[in-house]
Amino acid sequence: MMPGDSTMTSIVQRIARQALVTFRNPPGLGEESGKSFVENHGKLKSLMTEVRAADLKLVPRRADDGAPRPNPYHHGVPPVTYMHICETDQFSMGVFLLKSGASIPLHDHPGMHGVLKVLYGKVRISCFDRLERHGGGTPAAPQLPPAQTGALRRSVLRSAAEYTEESGPCVLSPDRDNLHQIDAVDGPTAFMDILAPPYDPDDGRDCHYYQVLTGAEPKPAEPKEKEVWLMEISQPPHFWCGGEPYPGPEVHL
Repeated sequence: MMPGDSTMTSIVQRIARQALVTFRNPPGLGEESGKSFVENHGKLKSLMTEVRAADLKLVPRRADDGAPRPNPYHHGVPPVTYMHICETDQFSMGVFLLKSGASIPLHDHPGMHGVLKVLYGKVRISCFDRLERHGGGTPAAPQLPPAQTGALRRSVLRSAAEYTEESGPCVLSPDRDNLHQIDAVDGPTAFMDILAPPYDPDDGRDCHYYQVLTGAEPKPAEPKEKEVWLMEISQPPHFWCGGEPYPGPEVHL
């Protein structure tokens, strides 16, 4: 096979190669995206739009394949599992699988880019951002014990929408839609996930969890952006992530 021949190369391999190029030197928080990044990011989104469960040899699961149990922490079946595909210093790529009724709680991606593509089922994704300056639409800060006041974060609900395998990818950046919550809707679901660079607590990229304190809980088709208060919390006890072997084509970088 010739190096430039894409007819024999899996789409998973092509996505990984494009991610490597796209995130070689991505814009950070507050930095403008250069022409090269915008072009490569567009190519990556196009490839992600094409990918389907069959390309990764994934068989969509049924609702009776194991729903989350009440209070399943440290025992039983994990509500969410992850299939690792590949990881470099620039990005990580894998698949998250959510059981019926499962949710990945509201969390952030410090200084990171992300591209998420549903492979089967349906998810509701609610996207938020931190607000550094006070806005006129921000509700009054909730009354909390002094020990919790420091965990308050002024934020904005950017959007809440549902995605299926027919939808385009959901994109996040250091500046936009950087916090999100992902809920399985009407049964099990799975999505391909690219994060750039990967989480790394030693490099300031730890995952933080949040709870919405003010305003309505995220709803589909939210009419406009809404300013809310979030509180940073520990990882919720109902959420943890197990591992599964990835059955799809190997990726070589």
